[in-house]
Amino acid sequence: MSAMTEPISLLRRQATSLLRDYAELMKLRVTTLIVMTAWCGYYFGAQKAGVSSLSWGLFHALFGIGLVSGGTAALNEVMEHEADGRMRRTAQRPLPAGRMSLLHATTAGLVATLGGSIYLAVFTNPLTGLLTLLTSVVYLAAYTPLKRISPICTFVGAFPGAMPGVLGWTAARGHLEWSTLILFAILFVWQFPHFFSIAWLYREDYASGGIRMLPVVEEDGRSTARRILIYSLILIPLSTLPSIFGMAGKIYLVGAVVLGIALFWFGARLAFLKLPINSPRSKMFARHVLQATVIYLPILFALMMSNSVKP
Repeated sequence: MSAMTEPISLLRRQATSLLRDYAELMKLRVTTLIVMTAWCGYYFGAQKAGVSSLSWGLFHALFGIGLVSGGTAALNEVMEHEADGRMRRTAQRPLPAGRMSLLHATTAGLVATLGGSIYLAVFTNPLTGLLTLLTSVVYLAAYTPLKRISPICTFVGAFPGAMPGVLGWTAARGHLEWSTLILFAILFVWQFPHFFSIAWLYREDYASGGIRMLPVVEEDGRSTARRILIYSLILIPLSTLPSIFGMAGKIYLVGAVVLGIALFWFGARLAFLKLPINSPRSKMFARHVLQATVIYLPILFALMMSNSVKP
């Protein structure tokens, strides 16, 4: 009996290991955040269209966007597998660790990216399929190679990074509208304190991998801290726009301001610390900024949706 169950047990372990590798290859946590943001866009698009925000349309939108997001992440890891191997935080990813071949990862990434775009075009509308594919192309063809050239990569990467809410909206509505710019703008600005705090934390790793993020190029950290502070401050009035333009109510407005002030406080604490960028205390404060951004976004969108105003 044990001789029969041993091969089955081995297959289960291999399948579990492969699933873990796929989750890491396709950056499951990041993809989950993207899908959640797309859900917010779909919610408001469906509300404006006067249709249910809980439907098969929502499933098709989130499934397709999640596929393209995961596929894009996989192709990004294919393109950066050598740099990942030189960085401690990424050295154990499936490709640099040798648990998955480049062909396997490339095939999975292409199938998910192209398949997800076609899925969206068929089951939501052609505009959403096209925009999602273009978002992936900009991320891979512009942002990814720029990371090894110039700190401007963060600005360029913020454009595809701000698209999930727009994609959710177009999946529900079938066309672009001015209201989508509000979701786009919030996501666009939010990314700067988020990614600059990551770059602060992993400056040495990025330098080893040849990734030219701002803290790598300007080692004193002043420019990075100043940008975290400025973008966190901009986010406060920007996040009130859903209330000003009738998308959300007063509860959201108060919550958005409180969240924005809290995020700004964490950024200010780091900016005025005036310690070397590689000091343990500055890294601790940078981690607090990162944690604040990760908490900020889902709560903001949850408030926006729960306190939405019907047109």
